[in-house]
Amino acid sequence: MTFLAAALMLAGFFLLLVGTIGVLRLPDFFTRLHAVGKCDTLGLLLFIAGLMVYEGLGLVASKLLLIWIFLAIANPTATHIFSRAAYRAGLKPWTRSKEESS
Repeated sequence: MTFLAAALMLAGFFLLLVGTIGVLRLPDFFTRLHAVGKCDTLGLLLFIAGLMVYEGLGLVASKLLLIWIFLAIANPTATHIFSRAAYRAGLKPWTRSKEESS
């Protein structure tokens, strides 16, 4: 059980790290938001799943499950709201121009 919990938490940490690198390296708001939305959501869910496996069945695991469900709903919803608001405010997605490709 401890090995499975550690593996889930390490996978979650790896995805959180990849999301952080994506925020630093990607060119515009929409691509950065995509990196944060995907990597952070899955990373947090894996990390919390690892904590639930480590704790076993009990009150702490049930509270972690409620947090897990909330994050699974709230993170993608917030990402969608931010991207839609930015697009409606006039922020255009990044495109590769002809000068950059040559």
